[in-house]
Amino acid sequence: MPRNDLHEDNRLTWNAATVAHNSHKADQGAFLRDGGTTLFPEELELLGDLAGRSLVHLQCNAGQDTLCLARLGATVTGIDISDEAIDFARRLSAETGIPATFVRADVYDWLAAAAERPERYGVVFASYGALPWLSDIRAWAKGVAALLAPGGRVVLMEFHPFVSVFGWDWSHAAPYFSDGAPSTFEHGIGDYVAIAGTALAPSGYRAGITDFVNPHRGHEFLWTIGEIATALTDAGLAIVALREYPFSNGAKLFDRMRELPGKRMVPPEDVPNLPLMFGLVAERSP
Repeated sequence: MPRNDLHEDNRLTWNAATVAHNSHKADQGAFLRDGGTTLFPEELELLGDLAGRSLVHLQCNAGQDTLCLARLGATVTGIDISDEAIDFARRLSAETGIPATFVRADVYDWLAAAAERPERYGVVFASYGALPWLSDIRAWAKGVAALLAPGGRVVLMEFHPFVSVFGWDWSHAAPYFSDGAPSTFEHGIGDYVAIAGTALAPSGYRAGITDFVNPHRGHEFLWTIGEIATALTDAGLAIVALREYPFSNGAKLFDRMRELPGKRMVPPEDVPNLPLMFGLVAERSP
């Protein structure tokens, strides 16, 4: 069952973090109006042609990626639990003139309500740090499958769950298998935009809020690749692509990571390569 009690803590921690993250990003509206994009080649390849497609972006954060998807021709709806994130996304949509619908909701509540409505989507998308906030991967997968139109697809581009075993200094700090037990962090979401710098601020980096410490705790849930894939197939979907990548896009996940062209972050030279991201596509039968 979804842990709604923990989701409320996560709403608060994301509200605080969103303000800090956006404080580092220069004029995002101008960046998007001038043709800039926050999307990376890996998710674009898996998403395919979006012209004329209806797409729901679950856990969309502050909407930057959602609006870039809309500009590729999709009719988009973004869902996020954070009040700050959705307020910012709505303002950014108005400022750029890129149409999108943004809804502030717990993803599980929204999925249940959406299942009662007639509309169905050609694409369900989630990316970059979305899955660890899901307290019940099987309930999420069933809700997602119920949203898809015949022939529709779920596209995930996510940090590899294996990276969760490491601490900031690359030490082995946590187990890989947790059976969905929550990991609680007293200071919740940190300022990963400040850590990554320009790699996560394509509109331009500015100092913004310094020495950010989140006043709200957060709870994450580690789901293995097997648990994610099994949840989707048990929900009636067919996995048609599963890819692993030896780099992370934009995010400096650990100390001493090196930035390669294309804002790809890789381990330091004394750490062997390992899977840092994965991409998955699962389809509903036509």
